[in-house]
Amino acid sequence: MFNRGFRRVPVNIEETENSFIIHLYAPALVKENLKVRTKDDVLTISYQPVEEAPTEKFSRREYSNGAFERAFALNGKVLNDQIAAAYADGILKVTLPKNPETNTPEKAILVD
Repeated sequence: MFNRGFRRVPVNIEETENSFIIHLYAPALVKENLKVRTKDDVLTISYQPVEEAPTEKFSRREYSNGAFERAFALNGKVLNDQIAAAYADGILKVTLPKNPETNTPEKAILVD
């Protein structure tokens, strides 16, 4: 199952008054192999481990720290030049400040 292309890693997306925060669950990674990029209004988070010959012999293996990639459409709602990322305790936290020009408050519509 593992090492067959990309794996799917879970995320939670939190919305605050001023930002969206992506919490990506990916424990035991090498921080230097994480990549966070934006291009064409899409945020891409990827991980590519350094290929090494395995030194351990497992009788059972249920998880792996293999490659992954996740992409998120930003839809003009984020200030791309102010995005910040930090990796700690197995969670990659990407803070996406809201663009005040495109994030308008919710408006109730009267139904006739």
